[in-house]
Amino acid sequence: MPRGGGSTDGESRVDLHVKILDEKVVRRAKAVGLDALVYAPHFEHLSTIRERAARFSDDELLVVPGREYFTDTWTDRKHVLAVDPDEPVPDFLTLEDTMAEIADQDTGILVPHPEFLTLSMTESDIATYADRVDAVEVYNPKHWPWDDRRAREIARDSGLQTYISSYAHLTTTIGEAWVEFERPIDSAADLVEALRSGAPRRMYHRNGLTHLLKRRAEFAHLGWENTYDKFKRVVLEGDEPTHPAGDYPDRFADMNAYR
Repeated sequence: MPRGGGSTDGESRVDLHVKILDEKVVRRAKAVGLDALVYAPHFEHLSTIRERAARFSDDELLVVPGREYFTDTWTDRKHVLAVDPDEPVPDFLTLEDTMAEIADQDTGILVPHPEFLTLSMTESDIATYADRVDAVEVYNPKHWPWDDRRAREIARDSGLQTYISSYAHLTTTIGEAWVEFERPIDSAADLVEALRSGAPRRMYHRNGLTHLLKRRAEFAHLGWENTYDKFKRVVLEGDEPTHPAGDYPDRFADMNAYR
């Protein structure tokens, strides 16, 4: 029987990208019928993410650890999402170095929000790394309609598999978008295998005024995410857990895009 009871016949409903995880998130995920979600916060060490994912997983909901890598410098930043990566990799490496570090890991590699604002992989980037990417995102609530259209164009031209997610930074957005795989997803390894093999899937998101308001609230949240104060704390002060000079092999300090 599916974990969340939201799907039938061995199918699994998965939210492939959320930024938050606590008791309220878990309750909402179960209430809307999710079987699994990928927890991938910014600027948290993989060890912390793994511990938190394990703590909030149970027989009803699988929480899979993920890392959305913040590549390169603030002005040239691009995001790459790894589902259940094997080894810790810091932020602030170049996109090339980041992809090289995760390519040999047993992880699903996703492209979140392509060409969205100033924080995304471009169509050219995706073409360059197409042999390493497992799927391209074509919808999340932070997008505007033109972002969705552009993402679909990029995915179509790339020939890669697609996915959608809630990309939830706010609890109320959990369950607003999900992927339904035509197979059980009972472990992180199951999800990685489904992504890497291009397993059959259907994608759903909610509609209506309530969903629209949640989309606008999520977009407004970007205002805080991109303030100078956050840039100073994350980059200039260099005290985030995912800084290359932190708890990582010494070689990563020399790969810092800010060096």
